[in-house]
Amino acid sequence: MRASLIQFGVDPQEPVDSRRQRAASLVREQRGSDLVVLPELWTVGAFAYESFESEAESVSDGPTFSAMSKAARDAGVWLHAGSVPERAADGGLYNTSLVFTPEGELAATYRKIHRFGFDQGEALLMSAGTELATVALPETVAGLATCYDLRFPELFRGLVDAGAQTFVIPAGWPAKRLAHWTLLARARAVENQAYVLACGTGGTHAGVEQAGHSVVVDPWGEVLAEAGEGEEVLTVDLDMSRVATTREQFPALKDRRLG
Repeated sequence: MRASLIQFGVDPQEPVDSRRQRAASLVREQRGSDLVVLPELWTVGAFAYESFESEAESVSDGPTFSAMSKAARDAGVWLHAGSVPERAADGGLYNTSLVFTPEGELAATYRKIHRFGFDQGEALLMSAGTELATVALPETVAGLATCYDLRFPELFRGLVDAGAQTFVIPAGWPAKRLAHWTLLARARAVENQAYVLACGTGGTHAGVEQAGHSVVVDPWGEVLAEAGEGEEVLTVDLDMSRVATTREQFPALKDRRLG
């Protein structure tokens, strides 16, 4: 399976509509990949809290939905379109990821469960999701998580129990905690014997420098590819049979006694 992670650069001076069209163009350029991934809240910036309300949209017919659906169809790829600020039917806001089929159909959504901010920022403005989400791709079952979720291993155990063999994690991770980003991505891969595709952003979100360094980790915890700090596309060919092989050769998951 060929995966392309688009480490999108967020420029706060770029209009959202322009950013949306530029992201769609980058997706179309990945024709030939099987899975394309965008980062968290790339339409507004993960730390641009003042824009969440004004840029919130429907995940079934909003402007990002329409642009990404068409881009997935044009490129003929499975597209994890990162996340957007979702305006729910009850008026609440969620940090919601969207996954599209190569035909442009919405295959899955995931509302971020763990919101960052310690009762400020996202944690104050967004409601928490409550349901785990997986999506069956042609060669793997992908478990969905977002940014701060990476710090909560129980979420990933739940995804493994739901059949996940690969974790797809869009993020807007700050540069000052870059070391944690790489460490946690490798830890989630090792402890669950799964691939990790962690896609971050470049640039600056509301004054917060982004870590970049999108990373692909194999089920044994080896880093297969890692991006730099700026906008970049990271493309990696993955042998999905390695998940089953690793779990058979070192069957640690079978020895679980808790949970």
